[in-house]
Amino acid sequence: MHQEDKLKLDNLDVELIKLMQEDMPLVERPFLEISEKLNISEKEVISWINRSLKSGLMRRFGARISHRKIGIDVNPMIAWKIPESNIEECGNILAKNPEVTHCYERATSEEWPYSIYTMIHCKSKSEADRIAKSLSDQINITDYILLYSIRELKKTHMAYFAEKNK
Repeated sequence: MHQEDKLKLDNLDVELIKLMQEDMPLVERPFLEISEKLNISEKEVISWINRSLKSGLMRRFGARISHRKIGIDVNPMIAWKIPESNIEECGNILAKNPEVTHCYERATSEEWPYSIYTMIHCKSKSEADRIAKSLSDQINITDYILLYSIRELKKTHMAYFAEKNK
């Protein structure tokens, strides 16, 4: 981005950015609650979000569930050894599967021949095995390995305009 292409932010933009990067209030109308903190209308908050997405100020708007808090403790990454000629076809099938939350293609090496990685979230290892087998059947690939998370190390995001701790 060139210097002249940078967006000009006013005080309201900064305050909305600060609030939008925090956890959303668990209420029926979270944008109303945010609007009340800034003494603007709920419609203004929603319009700002839409403008920010359209302009590129905000790349995406999403929600994240704390899966461990709801009993989803088994989170394997499945590494798939897929022939190069089948990567796109298999990758598309895997990515569209509702059991798969993330799907990536990565470079292979002689020591590690796996090209596609899918993430699934389950309540048990037997459920993970069942899902992996189902995915394997869908793409007709049997060479895969389940890589299990041992522990969650960090779950944070970038905080813009955050106050520094003194």
